[in-house]
Amino acid sequence: MVNLHTKYAGLSLRNPIIVGSSGLTRKAERNKEFEKAGAGAIVLKSLFEEQIEMQGDVLIDPYDFPEANDYVRQYVKANQISQYLTLIQESKALCNIPIIASINCYKADAWIDFAKQIEEAGADALELNIFALQTDLMYNFNSNKQSYIDIVNRVKDKISIPIIIKIGKYFSNIPDIVDALKVNGANGVVLFNRFYQPDIDINSLQLVSGNVFSNHSDLSDTIRWTALVSGKVPGIDISASTGVHDWEDVVKCLLAGASTVQMCSALYTHGGGIITQILTCMEEWMNHSNFQSVSQFRGRLNYANIPDPGVYERSQFMKYFSNRD
Repeated sequence: MVNLHTKYAGLSLRNPIIVGSSGLTRKAERNKEFEKAGAGAIVLKSLFEEQIEMQGDVLIDPYDFPEANDYVRQYVKANQISQYLTLIQESKALCNIPIIASINCYKADAWIDFAKQIEEAGADALELNIFALQTDLMYNFNSNKQSYIDIVNRVKDKISIPIIIKIGKYFSNIPDIVDALKVNGANGVVLFNRFYQPDIDINSLQLVSGNVFSNHSDLSDTIRWTALVSGKVPGIDISASTGVHDWEDVVKCLLAGASTVQMCSALYTHGGGIITQILTCMEEWMNHSNFQSVSQFRGRLNYANIPDPGVYERSQFMKYFSNRD
C-alpha cells in the first residue's frame, strides 16, 4: 500500500492536497466536508488588511469627534478579528487535519499584533498572502523585497507556529526572493497567488472582472518556478498553486519539487469529491510506477536533478523551434 504522507513547513500531512484559501473555506462545517473528502490540510479564507481599514472608514463621520472615530475603527477591527478567531476555533474543533490561517497583507502594520491571537486560537500555521502592485516609475525593487523581509521578521517575533509566504510570479528573480524569505525565517512558500483579473467590456466601455478561475495553461509557470526554486533553494518547502486541476497536475508539481499543492478553482468547478478522485488516481499511478511513498519521486525532475536543467531557464520561443521546418 502506498504512503501519501508528506511534510510541509513543519506540519505533518496525510497527503499533499491542500484546500487553498477562498470563500470555500470560510465555514467550519464545509472545512469538515473537505477533510472527509480527503484533504491533507485547509487554508482558511484570508482576512484582508485593507478590508479591515476600509470597513472602519466607511462608518466614520468626518464631523464627529476624533475619539468617536477611533472607537468606531477599533470596534470594526475587533469584530472582524473576533469572527476570524471563531472560524479558526470552530474549524479546529471539527477537523483533525492542519488548519492554516491566512492574512492578505501588503505592509508591516498594526495587523501583525493579530498574529499572536491567531496562534492562541489554535491555528497550526499562518499563511501570509503578500502583494502590493507597484506602478511608481521611481520605485526601487530592493525596497519591495525588503518589505517582504520586514513582514516575516516582525511576524516571527510574535509567533512560534510556521510562517508560510504566498507570493506572485511577478518578480524578476523568484529564487532570490524565496532564498531571502528562507534566511529570514519563513518555513514555506506558495507559488503562486492569483490576483484580480481585469477585463474590458467593449459594449459598455467599462472595466469589468475577468475570469476568476485558473486553468490548465497556468500550470506551466507553476511547474517551471517550482522546479527552479526547489533545485536552487533547498531547505524551504514549496506548495504549488495556480493551474492545479487534476491528479496529473498534482503529480507533475511533486515531480518538480513541491511538497504540497493547493487547489481552489477545481473545487469550485467540481466540488470536494475531486479530492477523493485525485488521491485514488495518485495511488494507482504510484503503484504502477513502483513508488511506495511521495518522498521517492518528489523533486526527481527539479532543476538540480535533471541532466539538462537549462530547459527550465529557456524563455525564448525560437530556442525551441529554430531548427524546425
